[in-house]
Amino acid sequence: MNSIGDSAGASLPVICGPTASGKSALALRIAETLGASIISADSRQVYRGFDIGTAKPDESEQRLVPHFGIDVAEPDERYSAAEWSAAVPGWMVAIEASGRRPLLVGGTGFYLRALFDPLFDEPSMDPERRTSLRELLAAMSAEDVHRWTEAIDPARASLGRAQRERAIEVALITGHRISDLYRDRPRAPSMTARYLVLDPGPSLAGSIAARVDSMLAAGWLDEVRRLNERVDPEARAWTATGYDVMQRVVSGELTLDRGRELVIIATRQYAKRQRTWFRHQLAGERVLRLDPRAPETFDRAVRWFQDLEGEGTQ
Repeated sequence: MNSIGDSAGASLPVICGPTASGKSALALRIAETLGASIISADSRQVYRGFDIGTAKPDESEQRLVPHFGIDVAEPDERYSAAEWSAAVPGWMVAIEASGRRPLLVGGTGFYLRALFDPLFDEPSMDPERRTSLRELLAAMSAEDVHRWTEAIDPARASLGRAQRERAIEVALITGHRISDLYRDRPRAPSMTARYLVLDPGPSLAGSIAARVDSMLAAGWLDEVRRLNERVDPEARAWTATGYDVMQRVVSGELTLDRGRELVIIATRQYAKRQRTWFRHQLAGERVLRLDPRAPETFDRAVRWFQDLEGEGTQ
């Protein structure tokens, strides 16, 4: 299988890496220095109201540098990687019309794959049937969704719930399994990527703990209390790392110290999966790997971004 970003087309600069690796801070500094706008490739920052626990850029950062791809979905909405990737070209047009350059930043691998890896031409789906089926699937248990996927498209059964639901949806409405569509109806990507991958190595564990402490100090528990008042407990946004634990802390089921410990463990596990994905999926001359702790990292990142200016983004 080819690595992501190997195909021909327009080049888009992408800063990525595991959570808490410093990619957002580096991207913000580059964007401010070189006149770029940021497109978030984070599957949890898309949800309105889920701010502190997703490390969403705050108001001052958004005033400093325009951001796209955040706060684009309601917490109970199913916002897919396909919808995100379909929105990116429009955000790029808006950014370039403002005289700035797009810079994509994030750690959600399946968002990057949806944008840069060949997907498939999806058959049209009836909107009313789609809405009805989504409501039905949302009410089903995880076990039932898994059983349905096993029966309908077994190749997708080992994926997460969102991917399983989409496999069921596409198969029942179009009559074609996603696994077959990937094989039989490939669609070439419209653009390619140049990657800057940040990874601080063993120090990442300490950075994760520090970030969790920073989130708690910023009022994460109060944010969860407010969200509990208005967001359905089954809403998809609650699956963001740490929010389920903070709900248990708010309810009194867990102490704050134990909740903090569990969030750090879960975040480190998530970061480990991200590092594995970036190591295996991103390779070749289109990838620059940097240690965010190195003193020359910012200068090298600036040169990397400037070197892409001659390539263009369309």
